[in-house]
Amino acid sequence: MVTVGYFTRLAEGRYLATELTSGAWSVSEQHISPMGGLITAEIERAAGPDGKVLGRLGMDILGVVMVGEFEVTVETVRPGRTISLMEARVAQAGRTAVIARAWRLAPHDSAPVAGGGVDPIPAPDELPLWDMSTVWPGGYIGSIEVRRVADAEPGRAVAWVRSPIDLITGEPVSGLARWMALIDTANGLSVRESPEKWLFPNVDLTVHLHRLPVGDWVGFDTRVTFGATGLGLTSTVLHDVEGPVGRAEQVLTVRPRD
Repeated sequence: MVTVGYFTRLAEGRYLATELTSGAWSVSEQHISPMGGLITAEIERAAGPDGKVLGRLGMDILGVVMVGEFEVTVETVRPGRTISLMEARVAQAGRTAVIARAWRLAPHDSAPVAGGGVDPIPAPDELPLWDMSTVWPGGYIGSIEVRRVADAEPGRAVAWVRSPIDLITGEPVSGLARWMALIDTANGLSVRESPEKWLFPNVDLTVHLHRLPVGDWVGFDTRVTFGATGLGLTSTVLHDVEGPVGRAEQVLTVRPRD
């Protein structure tokens, strides 16, 4: 028996988003976090076994993606032996909803000069379980395991997230794709204001890595900042169980609910 994943492949480049992708601002819309993993998987498939590794993934969210069918196309913008730039586009009902660009870099032995990372955060088993559905609705939020320290202050979170759900129904994907499918969770891990009174969705997600992550857990050391003119920023140091691996940034549009 095949367990339903976040997405089900319908044809080459065409997918059905299942109810497990729904939320968090509306249960009729996809939470963009699983989409980050699917885009990563599609870029890896298009690149093939070229030996390069992901250094950056930048996603611009042009509009909501409804729970339902959509298409993903990938092209190489800048080919090369040591670096390449690839672009993925997500379209639904004839409209482009997400544009993502990924820099992929050839690996080299830089171990003799490695350093400069921040301190690790407490391990997942050192933090208590947290029911994120007490703040946010939707199938995606209900599907993940979250461990988080109690809020030290609004908009500040140290947390770990993992998911038992397959990214694509019945298909294997890389550990990196599964890991990237969780990163957009950051903006909801510790809210500055109640989402029942304020809207603060992110219009992008940019992930920079200084090494590839290992394991199923994604660690978040997150700070949410609201400015005075409707701009906000969710900034996260990303971790795996071995320590820091990179950073994620999300620009927010902050406005009161009508």
